[in-house]
Amino acid sequence: MNLIRDLGNGLILRHASKDDAEAIADFNGHIHGDNEADTRRVAAWTRDLLASPHPTLTPGDFTVVEETATKRIVSSLNLIPQTWSYEGIEFKVGRPELVGTLPEFRNRGLVRAQFEEIHNWCEERGYLVQAITGIPYYYRQFGYEMGLELGGGRVGFQPLIPVLKEGEHEPFIVRPAEISDIPFLMQVYSHACKRSLITTHRDKAIWRYELTGKSEDNVNRAVFCIIESAEAEAVGYLSHPNFNWNLGAVAFEYELKPGVSWLDVTPSVMRYLLATGKEFAKRDGQPVETRTGVAFWHGTYHPVYEVFRERLPRVRASYAWYVRVPDLAGFICYIAPVLEERLAASYIPGYSGTLHLSFYRDGLKLVFEKGKLREAARYRPMPGMETDLGFPDLTFLQLLFGYRSLDELRAHYADCYAESWEAHFALATLFPKKPSAVTGLV
Repeated sequence: MNLIRDLGNGLILRHASKDDAEAIADFNGHIHGDNEADTRRVAAWTRDLLASPHPTLTPGDFTVVEETATKRIVSSLNLIPQTWSYEGIEFKVGRPELVGTLPEFRNRGLVRAQFEEIHNWCEERGYLVQAITGIPYYYRQFGYEMGLELGGGRVGFQPLIPVLKEGEHEPFIVRPAEISDIPFLMQVYSHACKRSLITTHRDKAIWRYELTGKSEDNVNRAVFCIIESAEAEAVGYLSHPNFNWNLGAVAFEYELKPGVSWLDVTPSVMRYLLATGKEFAKRDGQPVETRTGVAFWHGTYHPVYEVFRERLPRVRASYAWYVRVPDLAGFICYIAPVLEERLAASYIPGYSGTLHLSFYRDGLKLVFEKGKLREAARYRPMPGMETDLGFPDLTFLQLLFGYRSLDELRAHYADCYAESWEAHFALATLFPKKPSAVTGLV
């Protein structure tokens, strides 16, 4: 049974197994699905995770709360192991997902018990960060902060999409990606990652999983495509869901290899997305005439936004990942090479000084000597103790992951402060605002 512990009141907490695939798929489909299509897609995602080979997850990475009298699943979640990168420094991440409880069993601490368990797994496995997407506020209860950009993008409409002139042929063709394209996908993705602070590691096994490992109905299945020139030269790639979002097709990823013009390729990509949205509408019984838009879902910054700004007038604000860093000092030490490179390239190379960061109930001391991090240690602020900067609750995580600048945090939170401009400037130099592109592995 893979028992973890008895929760009392006729409930047990246990690991899942492959034999639970259908039961947990049905459970998650009904808990997380808002309509028939969502229910089917979430169930397919769950089934894939439990019953099909996955690059990092095993069925035992699911937790289940079971009612012993009926063998009914009343609550469940899972932990998906991932590897992310902080400006080139890879670190292990545990991603909780598919968190749900039957309505009649809520407010009994069942999710909290499961989070305590998976947080223990993360510590045992050396996962430095935990990250999850989810509804507003909820995961703050378990030590998470909304501290990393998620989603958002730009939307364009049919009248703004360039039309081919009479007799003109499409200069760039979009075709389905194949396993043989994986080396090219890896090359272009690696180039794209240079724009971002936080990115996701994708090796050959993960790329193969993205292309072939998810069932047709899986809500997280993306259609990956290769963009080719008229001479059949691969110039980039594109991914999108296999169903419409709102006005039409949405590009999850759109990247070009170095030396290729976004101005030249993007009109073909927009026309492809528009046509694909109409095809999806016809297939799914939707009014084709209402599928008049295309979207690029790349967060707050992407080259296509710069090149085609006037053709993508509607801005969809980004949301946020919840992040948790249980050993903040340890993580700062782990990414020290990045901090030292930032100092070396800044207006304060060779910086020496000590920064005391107060989180009011806790704190962090950073000691730099000649541009090198000599110490990162936890400390407890006390009345009369020297403090250079203050951050309420877990807001420092927003700075750490480039989600907000120090100026933005100080403008937004009255109790976020700096005792001196020198301290402010040093910390802002160490942790600048920078966009991220976390694709996740689900």
